[in-house]
Amino acid sequence: MTYIVAIVGCPNVGKSTLFNRLSRSKDSLVDDCPGITRDSLYAPVSWDETPFTLVDTGGFDDENEDRLTESVKRQVLKAVEESDRIIFLMDGQKGLMPGDEEMAVALRRFKKKIFYVVNKVDGPEKEYLLHDFYRLGADSLYPVSGAHGYGLRTLMDEVVAGLPKEKPAPGDDSQIRVAILGRPNAGKSSLINRILGFERMIVSEIPGTTRDSVDILFRRNDREYLLIDTAGIRRKSKVKERIDKFSMIKALKSLERCHVAVILFDAGEGFMEQDARICGYALDRYRGLILGINKYDLIKSEPGRKKALDLAVDRQLNFASFAPRLNLSALTGENVKKLFDKIDMVYDQFSTRVGTGEVNRLIEDMVLKRPPPMVGSRRLKFFYATQIDIRPPTFVVFVNYPDAVHFSYHRFIINQLRGEFGLKHTPIKLIIKKRTGDKK
Repeated sequence: MTYIVAIVGCPNVGKSTLFNRLSRSKDSLVDDCPGITRDSLYAPVSWDETPFTLVDTGGFDDENEDRLTESVKRQVLKAVEESDRIIFLMDGQKGLMPGDEEMAVALRRFKKKIFYVVNKVDGPEKEYLLHDFYRLGADSLYPVSGAHGYGLRTLMDEVVAGLPKEKPAPGDDSQIRVAILGRPNAGKSSLINRILGFERMIVSEIPGTTRDSVDILFRRNDREYLLIDTAGIRRKSKVKERIDKFSMIKALKSLERCHVAVILFDAGEGFMEQDARICGYALDRYRGLILGINKYDLIKSEPGRKKALDLAVDRQLNFASFAPRLNLSALTGENVKKLFDKIDMVYDQFSTRVGTGEVNRLIEDMVLKRPPPMVGSRRLKFFYATQIDIRPPTFVVFVNYPDAVHFSYHRFIINQLRGEFGLKHTPIKLIIKKRTGDKK
């Protein structure tokens, strides 16, 4: 069983800083601007050999009544409902705020074990800052500094007390990690909500609502998926705020850990240069790729717009011609279920391993079918080939003159591998090397 510990509190009290310190990561964005964390973030943590899942939540703000803030509140209360223990974080430098009192009342309704924590207390000489907070009626207050680590051992020893000291289960290598990427407002969070069937992610028509990369576990037909929702990737010229730069970096980093990237395009706006650029980011990292044409319901009754979109995708994504496409609508649910058939297909090809004998037979037949070009007075020779890795399928071919393999012949080899071994919808990494000890 996985126990869950949630960090909750008003905006800008230091929740993300504490989350990063406890999870030994920089998975939460940290900035001086209140309200940076909007969605809930999850991270596996072990304290004193006691494993649990740590949750960072958005700021619970009762002073601002806009619709986005209401969504954040629902996310916070959902995280509290799912949690076994709650770290209620407050700002010692600001003192007890009305929002703290409102949240204390809300938390008591859940009958959970609550730890009242006063942050930004950098040492024992600052513990006088706790006095104000005793008005909440808590039995104990925990002074800490998320930034510097003061008081965390005392707090966390109490938080994990009574939890079983189990070793976390080894990671399931069959888990399929899927990153959802696209321009701002392409419908990434709406798609995940449609998949999950409830409002797990905050959805808003305001571009840039998702600022962190957020992980969600999901099971379907006995397969486990890790869905990674990301911030919209803007053109560099449009990235002006510092937090937008952080968000874009984190979205790109999600590509480093996913197997399959689903790139969403907005059919209503048409295909844009930035869409092609995002696909390029995925291919630079050799990720499996699916092209999701979202909001297709807006154009499917207009043949002219459909044809223009198809032509634009064909023209600008000729470098990703192997990637399967799917026309879908996160709003209506059209074809969303088919997305997982595409994900499974791409992942299975992405994970394919081919025997060395089969690879070498293909190379021999390939050379007979289309001999390599001459290098001056000498012919390019292919000695040996093997697959050295999966995800992506990675092949090494040993030759006498690696620099003489023209890019067109390089592409020819990849196409032969695709056709022979059922790798039509996955990127293939091909390495051309000089045979060791070959003096020619």
